[in-house]
Amino acid sequence: MNMRPRRPESPRVDITPLIDVVFLMLIFFMVSTTFDKQSQLKVNLPSAEAVEQKPVQPDRVEVTIDAKGYFYVNEHELVSHDVATLRRALEKSTDGHLDIPVIVTGDRKAPLQAMITVMDVAAQLGMSKLSVTASGSPDSKVQP
Repeated sequence: MNMRPRRPESPRVDITPLIDVVFLMLIFFMVSTTFDKQSQLKVNLPSAEAVEQKPVQPDRVEVTIDAKGYFYVNEHELVSHDVATLRRALEKSTDGHLDIPVIVTGDRKAPLQAMITVMDVAAQLGMSKLSVTASGSPDSKVQP
């Protein structure tokens, strides 16, 4: 027989239930918390009136032609829909920078002459970066 005294085992605390409770509380608070900002900092910033602003050079000029053949330059309808007005609008929107790309978008029922007019005016002004965009419609199918 073994008569040696037994060593007492060190007491162990099982923390598994504690971890479970902490995770459940975390999930509860995450679900029940609303993420609205209850308080916002209101700041009245001073205004600067003497700040000199640089004119912003547009990165492109968009010319749109609607179904009636009317021209829109950068989403602004032209007062008159003739060549001279289109020329002035393109000159004003490019501000003398001829390397700005011109994107021509036309309605599918727009007259072809309006598209040719835009391309002709852009070429006369010396604008060499010209793009014509088109979008296909679901009812336009090629017939054999």
